Amino acid sequence: MTAAHAFEFVDCLELREMLGRVAWDERELLTGIEEVPGDSIFYHTHSSFLRSRYLAAPYPNDFATWAAIQVRDRVLGERLAVIDPFDYGDVEQLRGELITIVDDHLSDMQTVPRIVYGEPFHFMRSSIIPIPTGIAVRTLAEFRDTLARIDPSAIYYHFFQSGVRRERWEPVRWMAEELGESDLAEQMRRINPYVSSLDGLRSRMLALCDATLRERTSC
Repeated sequence: MTAAHAFEFVDCLELREMLGRVAWDERELLTGIEEVPGDSIFYHTHSSFLRSRYLAAPYPNDFATWAAIQVRDRVLGERLAVIDPFDYGDVEQLRGELITIVDDHLSDMQTVPRIVYGEPFHFMRSSIIPIPTGIAVRTLAEFRDTLARIDPSAIYYHFFQSGVRRERWEPVRWMAEELGESDLAEQMRRINPYVSSLDGLRSRMLALCDATLRERTSC
């Protein structure tokens, strides 16, 4: 099937901004999470995928990484690491879960864990600048071949930056509405991008596309 409306791939660049706020201990981290703008929460939970685009990081968000590596509080690091931001309807719900976890952890501590030899946590945010690739596809085969060779930043832009919730993924919506590939779109919706790298996500989507294309060929 050929789509009436093409899907256009977009790369992106990230412009980072330091907020001038740091945390030297976990209490200051908690206060920062409570007070920083929502786009800072998004940056520290989503943009890490753009910064570690090829390999999955040991801890999937900046809060968990700092707690485990810099403070050397592996317990809090592990608790923060299991948060899947795609499970939350918006950034404020995600912020609330982060607050609950850190606050609950601190309530069990007699002293507030702080860095000794590590680096403080720097709260940041970023702006994503879209860069059109000029590549437009109208068939599943074209989508698959382009997906295999595009820059990982395009995968981030379309699958992470486009929205917190999985059903807002642009390519998946296009696949269902324009190509009529509702089964394939549903399979892609079930992929959890939070447990892999951008290239890992690419590989899983390619496998689903290949399976569907093989079915079309065998029919």
